[in-house]
Amino acid sequence: MNAIIELDGAQGEGGGQILRTALTLSMITGQAFRLERIRAKRAKPGLLRQHLTAVQAAAEICGAQVEGATPGSQSLRFVPGPIRGGDYRFAIGTAGSCTLVLQTVLPALWFADAPATVSVSGGTHNHAAPPADFLMRAWLPLMRRMGVDMEITLMRHGFYPAGGGEVRAEVAPCRPAGLNLSRRGDMLAMHAKAIVAGVPEDVARRELAQLGRRFADLPGETLVLPKREGPGNVLLVELEHAELTEVFVGFGERGISAETVANRVAQHVQAYLDSGAAVGSYLADQLLLPMALAGGGQFTSCERSDHLLTNLATIGKFLPVDIQVTQADGGWQISVSG
Repeated sequence: MNAIIELDGAQGEGGGQILRTALTLSMITGQAFRLERIRAKRAKPGLLRQHLTAVQAAAEICGAQVEGATPGSQSLRFVPGPIRGGDYRFAIGTAGSCTLVLQTVLPALWFADAPATVSVSGGTHNHAAPPADFLMRAWLPLMRRMGVDMEITLMRHGFYPAGGGEVRAEVAPCRPAGLNLSRRGDMLAMHAKAIVAGVPEDVARRELAQLGRRFADLPGETLVLPKREGPGNVLLVELEHAELTEVFVGFGERGISAETVANRVAQHVQAYLDSGAAVGSYLADQLLLPMALAGGGQFTSCERSDHLLTNLATIGKFLPVDIQVTQADGGWQISVSG
């Protein structure tokens, strides 16, 4: 076996990204790793419930030997085995992000010995992670263009702090191919959706009305969920271009007006539109690893985030790929080559 890869969890943005990327690539490459100072730059360092669930999910999928997978642990040793398809169910037990657990294990299951289904229960819509809508509408179509055979379904919404949501994925073994996203292409459609659960519908209407003041003729809809799926409120703006769809998200909070939530989302949307880049910063984070696995591809991003650079450094520990980040008109160009 190759020498164990040593990783420092305080590197770069110092959050959970290093752990998730290391787990994914360890499973795929068969290389063991040791991660110290996990989430060192966070207010609560160490493994929280969603990180533990990601570790446990990865370990179950590949039969890994694991040391340090305990609440609050700041050190983890992970020795992977072969990736196995099958039917998997994981429960975070809090409002921790289902989508981040899924994004840890789904790329590994592309390289499994058989098809797989994965259900994760917990939070589907919370501040510190891409919501399920983002995975389904922005990330998944691009993965399919890269040759990935996968489906993602939102079974039930779950907001912070109650959780209780569920996301299910079905994936078949495949090998991703490269993708060129230098341009977003012409705008085809723009749409907004305001979702409330256990929150007055008037909040959703006010959010959409404020967005309408910022973007004329913006179509919008409200979705009122059963009270048991809340309390929660999320505002989504979907931009469909010829080459991809982007999704921008805002969350309602106690003490924050509906108009403020809408204005924050509108600012992100406008900054993206003004940039001319193909993808926003969040989607850029989530394209880097699949393109590295494909051994090639490029995209332009409106931002070079700490998440992106941290992900880049972690990928380089496991894969022999060259990733270049250079300034381009309106943002940054990220190029991946094997």
